[in-house]
Amino acid sequence: MVRLITHNLLACHAKGCTTNNFPLQFQDAAVELREAEFNADFLRGFLPRLEWAALVGAARQLGDTSLPAEQPEMVDDEFLRKLHHVLLEVHVEEGAMVCPNCKHVYPISNGIPNMLLAEHEIG
Repeated sequence: MVRLITHNLLACHAKGCTTNNFPLQFQDAAVELREAEFNADFLRGFLPRLEWAALVGAARQLGDTSLPAEQPEMVDDEFLRKLHHVLLEVHVEEGAMVCPNCKHVYPISNGIPNMLLAEHEIG
């Protein structure tokens, strides 16, 4: 399933696409919200691994403006709950992710991204 926690790790790996291949841009995304168990310790541990600008940009593409543009230095419960919502409760069910460099389209169907490349696209 495509959640923003997963999206934040995905880049295009098409043949010859080695720069400006992250983050993938959402296109025609159908979003579903699903409640998930809140775990503050997990979020605190995962926070340093996030590409913050990519996360905020992806959330805004999907209509969520709850995260600040800059990652806050002080992490409180309110911020962690907003982060939890964006990372774990926003699910992209249908649509596509598009590479900003080569424009390769990775379709999303039933919440599953197809990241497979054709043989001629593998480098």
